[in-house]
Amino acid sequence: MSLLRGLLGMELIGRSVRLFLDFQEKPASLGTFFILIDKEVIYICPFNGPIKGRVYITNYRLYLRSLETDSALILDVPLGVISRIEKMGGATSRGENSYGLDITCKDMRNLRFALKQEGHSRRDMFEILTRYAFPLAHSLPIFAFLNEEKFDVDGWMVYNPVEEYRRQGLPNHHWRITFINKCYELCDTYPALLVVPYRASDDDLRRVATFRSRNRIPVLSWIHPENKTVIMRCSQPLVGMSGKRNKDDEKYLDVIRETNRQVNKLTIYDARPNVNAVANKATGGGYESDDAYHNAELFFLDIHNIHVMRESLKKVKDIVYPNVEESHWLSSLESTHWLEHIKLVLTGAIQVADRVSSGKSSVVVHCSDGWDRTAQLTSLAMLMLDSYYRSIEGFEILVQKEWISFGHKFASRIGHGDKNHADADRSPIFLQFVDCVWQMSKQFPTAFEFNERFLIIILDHLYSCRFGTFLYNCESAREKQKVTERTVSLWSLINSNKDKFKNPFYTKEINRVLYPVASMRHLELWVNYYIRWNPRIKQQQPNPVEQRYMELLALRDEYIKRLEELQLANSPKLSDPSTSPSSPSQMMPHVQTHF
Repeated sequence: MSLLRGLLGMELIGRSVRLFLDFQEKPASLGTFFILIDKEVIYICPFNGPIKGRVYITNYRLYLRSLETDSALILDVPLGVISRIEKMGGATSRGENSYGLDITCKDMRNLRFALKQEGHSRRDMFEILTRYAFPLAHSLPIFAFLNEEKFDVDGWMVYNPVEEYRRQGLPNHHWRITFINKCYELCDTYPALLVVPYRASDDDLRRVATFRSRNRIPVLSWIHPENKTVIMRCSQPLVGMSGKRNKDDEKYLDVIRETNRQVNKLTIYDARPNVNAVANKATGGGYESDDAYHNAELFFLDIHNIHVMRESLKKVKDIVYPNVEESHWLSSLESTHWLEHIKLVLTGAIQVADRVSSGKSSVVVHCSDGWDRTAQLTSLAMLMLDSYYRSIEGFEILVQKEWISFGHKFASRIGHGDKNHADADRSPIFLQFVDCVWQMSKQFPTAFEFNERFLIIILDHLYSCRFGTFLYNCESAREKQKVTERTVSLWSLINSNKDKFKNPFYTKEINRVLYPVASMRHLELWVNYYIRWNPRIKQQQPNPVEQRYMELLALRDEYIKRLEELQLANSPKLSDPSTSPSSPSQMMPHVQTHF
């Protein structure tokens, strides 16, 4: 340990010094990692009181093992989850356990450690945590670039935009694939490959880009396989206070409408409240007016901005961690407005899906810049309309396409490796989307191939920095950093062990449109995510019905296997090959499973 302490202030990454934790149950291999801290602390557990333990900090995560019980692992926290580290108390602080560290996490929990007051005992722990939880502030690489995990499946191969558009029947005689953005010159936050109307030339697109915020022009996200109406996404028009118009933009939206001759109007859904859209005119933005866009109708969806969502989630954390106040639970939950925001997002997505499914018109969706509320609405509407996205691989493609490739600002919204916890750009927009998906899965328990664990592991690794999937703000930044070459994809982890994330009740249905009920009476707080750190809540897991169903399925598989073995054992005794089954599987239709 003296050698280790001597190395604490040194840069360990890339050195040949390799120190591994000798745990009774070793964590999943992450390649090379280093023990940076190994010391005794008091963990101030909010549920069980002070616990004497031993903390180990590597360049990836923090472990705490109790010294009072049978070496049980109490904490396992990826450093990427840490949002803020504060010193608690001073050298002269009085009172038991008043000196130590306070750690705020991004996943709805806080950690508090008490240390001895003499000899600056917390200094090394504070410095190491600060250094490796916020590597960008110390010119260090994010852990994903050091992760050497190997999987049987390459998750980076999951999404191929050409293949996904081909699955949708594109290109066709109305829609074409353009590579105008292959070097990200048209729009640096859009993907390289875009689908646009066949009648719109690349020069038309360049002119339209000058009138859309961040050059995010209307492009196709999804086309209905039968009625051929489409979902388009973009950013707000740059109308400004003077009410500027752009003939190219107006004509382009008309071209989009005319790709489907059966509809007379194009529907524009502006995700913002009307008052916010009007206010955006003062900063050069705005919305499509009736007098400029004659063949379009505009609806505002009243979904609030990133700052409102951030404050709402803070209020949720206040009421769920560390303790739930039973006597005022309903009023406390209502005061957060979290479920109200979930309702508005779902309601907006239902309107988009219904308009397209009914064939009434094609739809253009935007908010301000088209990378937050827009992504929520397009991806949820596509999830409702297209059963493929409700499979494990389909959902991964949906996230990769509508969120990652189309430039949701993950780095800014999550703050990967960044110490600026008070950054106004932080916001739980993607968490809100996943919450909406969970609400849908509760209302349609057989419609989704994936289970709750699948959604939770996605959210856990949204923060962990173990994988490269959610790093950076846009595709161009990921290409510049060679993320797909230098990091591992989260989908590699999930797809190499799909059974763990499968919903046993899943029934595959083609072309079934899901319309969730978005009333407050049918929405509920996602307890197994937001309150999972409370041990009383954890006792409710797993779902007993799902567990029993899985046991019965396993029993069925065991009986089938035994039947096959018996058939193989008896096959030499069967004299007439014409009357005997050629393989055990031919007997399977006769196996009855009453469960």
